[in-house]
Parts: sequence; C-alpha cells; structure tokens
Amino acid sequence: MRAAFRKPANMKHEESDREKTLGRLARGWKAWLGGGSAEGKRVTLEEAPVVSGPESCQLNGAAREFLLALARRSIRSAAANSPEAPPDEADLPPELAARRACFVTLTREGALRGCVGNLSADCSLARAVWRNAAKAACNDPRFPPVAPEEVDRLRIEISVLTEPQVLRFESPEELIARLRPGRDGVVLRVGPKVATLLPQVWSQLPAPHDFLQCLSRKAGCGDLGWQAPEAVISVYQVEHFEEPAPRGG
Repeated sequence: MRAAFRKPANMKHEESDREKTLGRLARGWKAWLGGGSAEGKRVTLEEAPVVSGPESCQLNGAAREFLLALARRSIRSAAANSPEAPPDEADLPPELAARRACFVTLTREGALRGCVGNLSADCSLARAVWRNAAKAACNDPRFPPVAPEEVDRLRIEISVLTEPQVLRFESPEELIARLRPGRDGVVLRVGPKVATLLPQVWSQLPAPHDFLQCLSRKAGCGDLGWQAPEAVISVYQVEHFEEPAPRGG
C-alpha cells in the first residue's frame, strides 16, 4: 500500500513559496507550452505518492506537472519534424535547474512505445526531460518514430534518478541478497557494454535472478553477463510520475 507523503508543519511556508515560484514560471511560459499540458487532476504535494528515491529529492506537484507538459511539448515538436530549442533556463527554480539524470517512458494503450534516458547528470532536469522526451519519441531503435497523429494517444512517465552507486559484492548470491526489488534500478557495465533497468521493471520481473538475466541480455552479454568477473553493478533509486491515461486510450 502506498502511503501519502506528508510535509512537516514547519515546511508549510517554504513549500508555499516554492509553489508560488513554480506557478509564476508556468504562467510565464503558458503561451510557449500552448496546449501541451497534461490533462487531469493537479497533483498536490500531500497527494503525491511515496517514491523510491530520498524524500529530500521529491518534486512537488507543480514541478511534476510542469515537467510532464514540457515533455509533451517536446514530443509533439519532434513528431512533427519541427524541432525547437527548449525555453531559457535562466529563470528556472532550483528543483528544475538542478543537474539530474532522468528517463522518459512512453506507452500507448499500456504497451511500451519508447524509453530513453541518461544515467549521468550532465544538464538541468528540465533540459534532460526535453531532450529525452524527443529521443523516446523518435530515436528509440526498438520502435518506429512516433507519428503526429499518435501524440495525443501517448502516456508519458518521467523517472528522475539519484546518482548511481557501485554495489560491492563477493559472489552472485551476495549480489542477489543486496538488491532491493521494487526500489533499486540497476546498471550493468561489462567492458564497453552498458544497460540499465528502471525500478518499475521489478513489477514484471520480481525474481532478482530473472531481473539480472534480462539486464544482461539487454546489455548484449547473454544470460550470465552479470556474473562476469569484470562486471560492475550500480544501483540507483527514482522518483517517477506520469500523466493520467489518455481518454479513449
């Protein structure tokens, strides 16, 4: 069962100021975002689900809604083959200007339609969302590019990553024992080959052995690549949030 995240009473004024800042930012970019904002109920801080990452990194409802709108605008632009630059970052509040890695996942009628992200925090969170959304729509080699008429049928999920930490272990059994299903995203590096699976994938592969085999195959290392002597395993956590399901899809 997911428990609601409740802010301490002494955070009330601070969160109010952040909401106001993000509100002014969103209003200032309203014309730029156009009709790209996610439809549905606005998520408030009190209603936001508990996430896998540290609570100190949690984005409030206004920031989440803004990033989803930004991603949708980027996808719409990429699908129309009319790429444009993201907005000026100069006035971004700290939670959106911070250098954070992220993944953008697209689904259509419950089926994966694209997923692209970055593991290293090489730019602001807002810019990373913009860039990865466009790539998920048009540059995921597993799928054809998203067509303009598909955009409104897509559902967008954003996963904001903590910094990956190398996991030390002496045996495959110790590695399996140290993994936390449902909480840890896992990165496998075997020489030049790299792959990751987000924590959300545990719902499909709850057994650690199956999860690691899938990760190894994704990296192009066969089923047992995760047991190679040169294998390096890192783990991270995510804060993930998504749009409501599209109407009719």
